[in-house]
Amino acid sequence: MEKTATLNLRVNPSVKQRAEDVLSRLGIPMSTAIDMYLNQISLTGGIPFSISLPKAPQSLNMDVMSAEEIHNKLQEGYEDVKAGRVQDAASAFAKFRENH
Repeated sequence: MEKTATLNLRVNPSVKQRAEDVLSRLGIPMSTAIDMYLNQISLTGGIPFSISLPKAPQSLNMDVMSAEEIHNKLQEGYEDVKAGRVQDAASAFAKFRENH
């Protein structure tokens, strides 16, 4: 099928780079991946994957914690800050992305 339509869109540069890195390892050009995605939308009649919020681990999910457990977690965090056991958010998220 001939490709004649053009899409112009804005995306987060780091998200785009991470996707390009994966697609490059797979040998798939970004335009082909987007074409595949659009085809799947039309074939399935919707987004071709489940969309949901990530579930917090039970040990961090305030919806299932008692007031005492929440207080203890906050106290642990406070003690960590006082003791200097901290890291900046950029480093924390970088480590998270490496592991997921």
